Amino acid sequence: MAYRSFSLIPTWSNNLISDRFTQIDNLFSRITGEAPVADSPIYNLLQKDKEHYEITVSLPGYTEDELDISILNNQLTIKGNIKSEKVESTPEKDSMVWLHQGFKKREFSLSFNLENRISIKHAALNNGVLKLEFIYDIPEQEKPQKIVISAEKKSKNILENHVI
Repeated sequence: MAYRSFSLIPTWSNNLISDRFTQIDNLFSRITGEAPVADSPIYNLLQKDKEHYEITVSLPGYTEDELDISILNNQLTIKGNIKSEKVESTPEKDSMVWLHQGFKKREFSLSFNLENRISIKHAALNNGVLKLEFIYDIPEQEKPQKIVISAEKKSKNILENHVI
């Protein structure tokens, strides 16, 4: 299970560094038997404005009933569960051999630690892309407040100060 903290700071990546990380990740995965972190679905995190955010997860081949999205103790978890499909054995299917399989559909779990002010407003799966829209609720007392200067009191004070 891969845990990720929700952060508004973009991450810096370098192909050389990320390639080395992938190699080290694969090595530790072979030693421990855990699935590599690099095998988890890729995602984007977008800040639309100060209060609106969006996570987009690439999940080709998954259907709505194979995905589970939940929040417990401020932790957003997205799980993919593969439904077992009974495939008939036919001579046509038996002769097929994968030459390359880039879309590997397997069980996964992504977790994000969220602040308690974040709430999910909408989730949609369209063409293999899961999109979660959420809002960062800022209480009114923490938002900047504009103080309006009244022109009447200002002119009244000026007249009182300039009385001859």
